[in-house]
Amino acid sequence: MKLIKIISFSLFITVFAGISILNAQSTFSKPVTPDSSPEAVTLLEYIYSISGRQILAGQHCAPLVGSTRLSVVHRMTKKYPAVFGQDFGFSYPGYWDGINYRQNIIDEAIKRHHEGFIITLMWHAVPPTQDEPVTFRESIQGDLTEQEWQDLITPGTSINERWKSQVDVIAWFLKQLRYAKVPVLWRPYHEMNGGWFWWGKKEGEDGYKKLWRMLFDRLVEFHGLNNLIWVYNTNEFKDGVDTHETYYPGDDVVDILATDVYTEGFNQENYDQMLALAGDRPIALGEVGRVPNLEIIRNQPRWTWFMQWGDPGGFREGFREYQDVYAADNVVTLYQLPWVEIKDPNIHYPILK
Repeated sequence: MKLIKIISFSLFITVFAGISILNAQSTFSKPVTPDSSPEAVTLLEYIYSISGRQILAGQHCAPLVGSTRLSVVHRMTKKYPAVFGQDFGFSYPGYWDGINYRQNIIDEAIKRHHEGFIITLMWHAVPPTQDEPVTFRESIQGDLTEQEWQDLITPGTSINERWKSQVDVIAWFLKQLRYAKVPVLWRPYHEMNGGWFWWGKKEGEDGYKKLWRMLFDRLVEFHGLNNLIWVYNTNEFKDGVDTHETYYPGDDVVDILATDVYTEGFNQENYDQMLALAGDRPIALGEVGRVPNLEIIRNQPRWTWFMQWGDPGGFREGFREYQDVYAADNVVTLYQLPWVEIKDPNIHYPILK
């Protein structure tokens, strides 16, 4: 058996809580969730502490492939990412985003948390006019009529009740993480400033902002989930995509701001726009088609994590460039997280066996 020594996240809380954060670029703000769990408070405080100095390496692991991508990252770099990402899915059992993997994803997240990984979760939510499972283009990338949207945000309508039922399903899984004391970087309804998801391009106070607040109230006030760190996650600003602030729901319901970068090459305008909206709060790269290279990390130091969406080293990414990023002193991998000590690499088995 390979020797793995892990300082538990819970133990780290008691140590870290009594230590002032040195050289932090931002003034720490507690999570927006009332009575947040100690684990959520400490994780957010840690992210504040690295803002402007370091960036966490992250890897998305799609429902079908479980955590096998972690093994691929390790094979390429001899390191594991610090951030483990997953999606609750929407599609038919056995497909890439199958809803039948949800319990496995939760079990996996708990295991990875105990190994020291930071957990981030998302959800390609099904339109409240439909039932799971669905297909991506016809449903997730569908739309609601103006009347259906008004019914969605109106309490007591059938669509509103259907929406609550769908949210309650996901809440049941998130509660398991709360009971296990796992803090979650939670980034729901992402890329809302583009028009390709049913929740996208909904302007005004009764648009996307209303939906975000509805979800916040349902998960926090109704379900009592206090382990979530709320991440407002836009798409990179470009032609046809609105500014980051267009759909921003408010400082009282957002902990971290993030954006997804696939086509614009980490341009400075996108970065500056995020900084202007975030102020002192952390910003992150919620999804990237390729990891930011060392020059980008140096010139845009406020990104606190990146999460590669596809296979490690994919999307036209150079193998050497990918290795260089993981080897950099200011890129935090699992080994460098302050609550983890690993003597030998851990083997990550897939969810599917």
